[in-house]
Amino acid sequence: MNGLTGTRRLARPVRLVLTPTPGGADIDGAWWPHTGSTAGELPQLIGMLHRPLGEIVDICVNWSATEAALDFNSILTSARPGAAAKHRRHRLMRIVGRTAQANLLVVPHLTTPALGNMVMRCASGRPLVGAERDSQWCEAAESVLRDASAENALWSSRVG
Repeated sequence: MNGLTGTRRLARPVRLVLTPTPGGADIDGAWWPHTGSTAGELPQLIGMLHRPLGEIVDICVNWSATEAALDFNSILTSARPGAAAKHRRHRLMRIVGRTAQANLLVVPHLTTPALGNMVMRCASGRPLVGAERDSQWCEAAESVLRDASAENALWSSRVG
């Protein structure tokens, strides 16, 4: 059981965003771990998801431990991803709780703060306006979300 009795203050807050109604979109939010050890940060993620999803009963991922993460930063430095990047998938997690589920995009921990923050904003469904809407960060983040949504559709058709 992963029920929590109280809140803990973490030295490094969990970087997690969710749409207002998880389960209603291809991508319901994003998680941006602080390190490359997703397993080490998973307990804090589960703790944060307990309230919006209920007790967590299942977690599915679309990657293996031997697969390298896609480099979001390369989106900004090249017009076309290299051949190696084409074969890498966006890391997705399906978190199933007793009352709801969420499909999360996992933002690679080495993503630059400006791009990571913009991906998180776009993944949460928050509207962007003015100069931020016209920035290279926004364009890159929207590209990441489009590709992640397409990957989620393929993955969902395989895992059901």
